[in-house]
Amino acid sequence: MNQVAASLAQPDKQAMHYIIGSSLVGGISGCVVLVAPIDRVKILFQTSNPHYQKYAGTLSGAFRACSSIYKENGVRCLFQGHSATLIRIFPYAAIKFMAYDVIHDVCSFLSLCFTEEEETNARRFFAGAFSGTISVFFTYPLDVIRVRMAFHSSVSGSSSIRPSFVSAARQIYIEKARPSSSAPEILISKQWIYRFPALKLYRGFTATTIGIVPYAGVSFLSWRFLHSTLLPSGNTDDERPMPVADLAIGALSGALALTVSYPFEVIRRRMQVGGLTRPNRWLGWGETAREILNGGGWRGFYVGLGIGYLKVIPTTAVTFMVWQSAKRLL
Repeated sequence: MNQVAASLAQPDKQAMHYIIGSSLVGGISGCVVLVAPIDRVKILFQTSNPHYQKYAGTLSGAFRACSSIYKENGVRCLFQGHSATLIRIFPYAAIKFMAYDVIHDVCSFLSLCFTEEEETNARRFFAGAFSGTISVFFTYPLDVIRVRMAFHSSVSGSSSIRPSFVSAARQIYIEKARPSSSAPEILISKQWIYRFPALKLYRGFTATTIGIVPYAGVSFLSWRFLHSTLLPSGNTDDERPMPVADLAIGALSGALALTVSYPFEVIRRRMQVGGLTRPNRWLGWGETAREILNGGGWRGFYVGLGIGYLKVIPTTAVTFMVWQSAKRLL
């Protein structure tokens, strides 16, 4: 009887109004926190931009890099690439949270699990990883364009004119490169890329897919596990978690997820700007990883991690808090 009552108390997550509401809530929550200047500096460090690499390695260096950008190019350049972020963030968050709710509910239905107590960590991880992969697939070209715009600087060896969203997309579309002799497996993918030039907007997608599984999986796993373990799940106002609790759990979930998946993010960023830094080479993700390892050792895979925490921890905390609070109103 308790299981039946609990199932009746839960909203129908397959209903169209709940799916639409969940996607809107997820999209809005993703737009709450935007730390564009720090995010741009992180990208410059991850991609080894030659002008700003001297600042990499410390948090104070990140702020010195922000100061250098401001002095040389003005405040607008601190937000370079931010237009692509604004275009991307709503659909990315909307698809991710909507997919998570639907996938999580389907997993629960197939295993006849209707209560929080019967939920498994494997189900939490799978729902998070799969929803993250789906959202990345649909929004990845916007991320590539954003990184290209953020990487550009007047002293990075490229044009002194700041790239617009359209010009960055056009540049990626017309790029040409030959595969590396040490990575012959790229010959096949290269043929497809030149046959369908739009696939160039998915440069680095393999490394991204590998990285999004632990990132989204650990993020939602940590969120669900800590939420069900530490907080009550009642329906009355006194039993409902306070927003500050959602913030704390969201922050910890974001920190854990970023830590385990960060090396793949560095590989992805290097590949995304490959058309600028190595215009005559088309490197695969394996060769890119070896290049990072040879250049900076294992620490090279964690360059900019401290800045990543400054962005991801508050962003994830507020995103989960807004998502959870708004869902209670549905």
